[in-house]
Parts: sequence; structure tokens; C-alpha cells
Amino acid sequence: VEKLLDDRWIGGAEFSPDGRTLVLSGSPSAFAGLGRNLPEGVQANDYGGQLYLWSLDERAPAALTRDFVPDVSQVAWCAADGMIYARCIDTQFSNIYRVKPGKGTPAWERVATGFGYTDEIVLPRKGATAVARGTDATTPNRVHAVDLRKNSARLLHDPGATAWQDVVFGQSERWVAPLPNGEELDGRIYYPPGFDPARTYPLIVYYYGGTSPVTVDFGGRYPKNVWAGEGYVVYVPEPSGATGYGQAFAARHVNDWGRLTATEVIESTRAFLAAHPWADPDAVGCIGASYGGFLTEYVITQTDLFAAAVSHAGISSISSYWGEGLWGYAYGARALADAFPWSDRDLYVEQSALFNADKITTPLLLVHGDGDTNVPVGESDQLFTALKLLGREVEYVQIQGQDHWVLDHEQRIVWNDTILA
Repeated sequence: VEKLLDDRWIGGAEFSPDGRTLVLSGSPSAFAGLGRNLPEGVQANDYGGQLYLWSLDERAPAALTRDFVPDVSQVAWCAADGMIYARCIDTQFSNIYRVKPGKGTPAWERVATGFGYTDEIVLPRKGATAVARGTDATTPNRVHAVDLRKNSARLLHDPGATAWQDVVFGQSERWVAPLPNGEELDGRIYYPPGFDPARTYPLIVYYYGGTSPVTVDFGGRYPKNVWAGEGYVVYVPEPSGATGYGQAFAARHVNDWGRLTATEVIESTRAFLAAHPWADPDAVGCIGASYGGFLTEYVITQTDLFAAAVSHAGISSISSYWGEGLWGYAYGARALADAFPWSDRDLYVEQSALFNADKITTPLLLVHGDGDTNVPVGESDQLFTALKLLGREVEYVQIQGQDHWVLDHEQRIVWNDTILA
């Protein structure tokens, strides 16, 4: 066994077909910041995926994606054509890109998989046909054959064709919100089936606001199509800090904790209401989970814009989450860089909903798996207690035996019905 390198910010490695080079996946901070494309002094979001080449002859790294805007989540080196294929978070989408390693600036090319969200691609050892699986905003899982020479895709298998043949989906489209500071915030709208702009619709605002964007994959943990099917319009803003929009945008996540993102959620929602007269300004709800649950709780300390709010597995006190959550201090190394409870009281206290509970007037539903190891259930316990003592409108539902995700089928139905209610 020969040790090649030791770098805490490298997470994976793949051999070249000839075995002489490794493509390494990691964060911008790997190799003392070799993958950084940021101004001096700006801390990178280390959930942003970068690639590096490592020659076994030269024993030295070279940055492969430093000037590449999408963030790499998976990588494979194809034996058939010698190209590196990367599955990337690319704004709201998950796309496959490829590059032929060589000297000079890498020329990345997008692979036409036929999906807005490509879950995976399986590359050939010989020949030029790959197989990809993916979805779109209103299209369930399908499998496509991808011609790597022609860069085109065709349907290979549609297992949901029969199951979904009687289901009508509303339309979905991208919508960009103008913000008061002159910036624009990316986002998406999900419309109810049979949408009529002459009618008035209640609005659900859903966001994550953490390390990644809300992508256009079908269904998922928080099924926008289901909500739209119940007669809501669903608006999904993409607050600052998300990967897939370049390193500078992603870096805003570090030590923000609502300072920027809460304002963006509020202002983009106001812009949405101003631009869409069919959205009822008196019937706007907000919902998020995990970091998005934290953001829900913090947002309603800052505004009374929303008629109702839902927080699933939200963080109400950054300090208790930091110390007790399974990923607390480890996630904090990225999202709370060089900030600790004893050194940054303004961040840990002032940005926590628990310490601002008296400012909450929006009716709030807290939902939490009682076996959650990522965000301990006490995060909801303590905010519920505070709001009860304050006499505010709050409800709290624990899901027995469930961790950070609600996976039990029957409980998932009740959990979703609870949110809709």
C-alpha cells in the first residue's frame, strides 16, 4: 500500500483508463485552496464540488473545475472515449458535463441526457451508448439511451407510463425575482392543473436556503406537484448560498444564517405578489425543512407577511444544534466557519428563532421525527415551549420512530396530510 496524498477536503478518486492519472473530487479548499475562485478573504462554501487531476508520475495536483460554474457531485472517467464525465448541480438542474483532459483551459460540454434532473449516468466500457436515469419537474423517473457521439438521447424505458397515465400535472416554469438591491433571484413556479389567471390562488413559498438549490427533480421529500394538485400555486425561490450558481454565490452561505437569506425570501415573495395579481396576498404560507426549517422559523421573526408557516426538523437555536446534532459542529465547520458560541454571540444568539420567539406572530406548525439524529428533536421542543408560554398559535407533531427523513409509507401520508391541513 502506497500513500499518495492526505487532504481533508478530498472526498473521492477515480482512475484514468490508462491508470496513470487520478481525477479527485473535493471542495474548493483542497490543496490549500487550489480550487478557489474567490476574492482574498472570502471563505468558500466547502459543499461546492471541485475536481482535480493528480498525475501519478508528477505527484502534483491540477485544478480542473476552478473556472467551471456548476458544482460537481459525482465523477467518472469513461474507458470508451477517455473523457471525464461529471454529474453537476447546475442552478435548478442536475446535468452531465464532460471534458477531454489535456493542456490549456478545459472545454466542458453538456451531455444531452434528455432530463432536467439527471440522477445518474452509466458509461460504456466500449462503444458510444450510455444509459441515464432522471426526471423533470412534472415527469417521473425514466431511462434514456444516450448516444455519446451524436450527443443525443432517446427513451429506453418509462416505468411510470401506466401508473401516471390518469394524473394531470400543472405547468412549471422558471421565474426570476427582482430584488430591491438590484440583484435577481432565481426561482420556479408550480401551477395547479387547469390554472386560470382570472381566479385568485393561495400561495405556498418553499425553499431550502442551505447548501444546495431546490432542483427540478420530480416528487421528492416536499412534493410541489402534490401541493399544486391541492389548488395552491407553489413558488420556489433560490436564496443566496446555494451551490450551482458559482463559487461567489455559494460562499454567501458561510456564517449567514438568515442575515441575507431571510431578506431574500421576504423580498422575493413580495416581488412575486406584485408581479402576479392572481396570488392572494392574504393567503401566503411558507415552508422549509432542516436548514429550510431554521429559515422558516427565523423568517417569521422578521415579518408578518405569511398567514401560516411550517417548519420540519428546523433549527431553533444554533448553539444547541452545534453541540448536539450528529452533523452539528461538522456542518458548522462549513456554515459557521471560525465562529463558535463563545466567540460570536451575535451569530449564535441573534440569528436563532428561540432567542427571538417573542417576535413571532405567524401561526406555526412544527413537525419533527422523534428519532432525528441530524437535527435533534429538542430544537422543535424548545421553540414550541417558548411559543406556548407566549400564547402564540403553534402546533407540534412528532413522527414516531422516524429520523431526519420520514420514510415509513403510512406515516408519510399522515405527515403530508398534516402539513396540508
